[in-house]
Amino acid sequence: MALPLPASTRCLLPLSLGLFQAALLLFFALFITYDEHSAAPTNSEDVEHAAKQLHSTFPFFQDIQVMLVVGLGLLLAFLPRYGLSALTHNFLLLNVSAQWALVLQGLLHRLQHGKAVLGLHSMLSAEFAAVTVLISAGAVLGRTSPSQLLAMALCEVPIYLASEWLIVTRLGVLDVGGTITIHVFACYFGLGVSKTLFGNAKPTVHPKETPTPRSDLLALVGALILWVFWPSFVAVLCQPGDAQHRAILHTLLALSASTITTVLISILLESDGKLSAGHLQNGSLAGGVAIGAVADMQITPAAALALGSLSSLLCILGFQFLTPLLLKKLALQDRCGIHNLHGLPGILGAVASVVAALVAPGDGSEAARHKQAQWQAAGLVVALGGSLLAGMLVGAALHLPCLAPPPEPLCFEDALYFKLQERAESLPARGGSTEGVPLATKECE
Repeated sequence: MALPLPASTRCLLPLSLGLFQAALLLFFALFITYDEHSAAPTNSEDVEHAAKQLHSTFPFFQDIQVMLVVGLGLLLAFLPRYGLSALTHNFLLLNVSAQWALVLQGLLHRLQHGKAVLGLHSMLSAEFAAVTVLISAGAVLGRTSPSQLLAMALCEVPIYLASEWLIVTRLGVLDVGGTITIHVFACYFGLGVSKTLFGNAKPTVHPKETPTPRSDLLALVGALILWVFWPSFVAVLCQPGDAQHRAILHTLLALSASTITTVLISILLESDGKLSAGHLQNGSLAGGVAIGAVADMQITPAAALALGSLSSLLCILGFQFLTPLLLKKLALQDRCGIHNLHGLPGILGAVASVVAALVAPGDGSEAARHKQAQWQAAGLVVALGGSLLAGMLVGAALHLPCLAPPPEPLCFEDALYFKLQERAESLPARGGSTEGVPLATKECE
């Protein structure tokens, strides 16, 4: 059975993408140039410096690319009939958001220098801006059209850049792994969009939402990829040396502790004593979310383990109890459980950064430590409150008729956006002839 393609996807989406890419091509041609490390070196010292920077940063950058394109994409493929759409929308949003972030960063930089410079660190900053969009989209996955997701990305990136500038540059918040600036911001932005977009409607569970063993396996593979490369995401912006070393070790410890705690708590919570695949896909990553704000600080290894365990506990309890409660009381839809994986562990990590700023050894005076702790708390408030308000405003804008969501019966359906072919071959009995064997091909458009 052929499924009708929404007008917004058939007309508006390709038109928007074409205009977007053409505008960015013009902007890059006029205003973008390479930084001194990416341009052609003029002497041996420049060559050595450029090579050193590339070799120290690019491996981290590659790890992050694998996380976002493959790991996060597969993690979203737990919906059995929406896997192609989840992977493709994730891939598309990553590229659109990263290019859009480069333009906005370039415009801000051009105000001072006349030309925007492009280097590996600017690409990293753009990727981090894109991460917020990918996380936020998880709250509304499956019930939104590609045009709505694109509009959300174009709105969220500048808001994130403003929030990150305020929190890190103006307030001086320490958050090397993006616990506050990325995870908390993206989570509550996405929840704000979801709440305004879907209103107070309390939908029943869609029949296509239930994962299958195959889709759960894909999602678990994605979680494992994220787990392996997460230390690179946390440590890439650290100062090379002791700080980066600490960040990697603390992240590994937190991830390890969250994995063990996830298995333990999931088995205890399930009535039949069996492990939940959904718990494992998310709880094992919660430690990586929480550790980001304190990863490079001089905390103890035991503190990293404790933070990983507590974050996974919060994550699983959130899936088990808080998500159904929020759906029942507030009609808050959160399809991928971003509140449990990014919101709750993110808040825990922010609180841990307040405590670490107060008690962790350092060169600052007691007054300086108290002040830093206050800024850490202020950063959490700004990220949470500002993103929630901004998300609700963007969610209201997504009600535009041209951005119409898919009809409820066609939600979570790949066939709405992809041309699929299902080949069914009638194989002859062993030893029989293959002549006249029908080959049925079914297309869903």
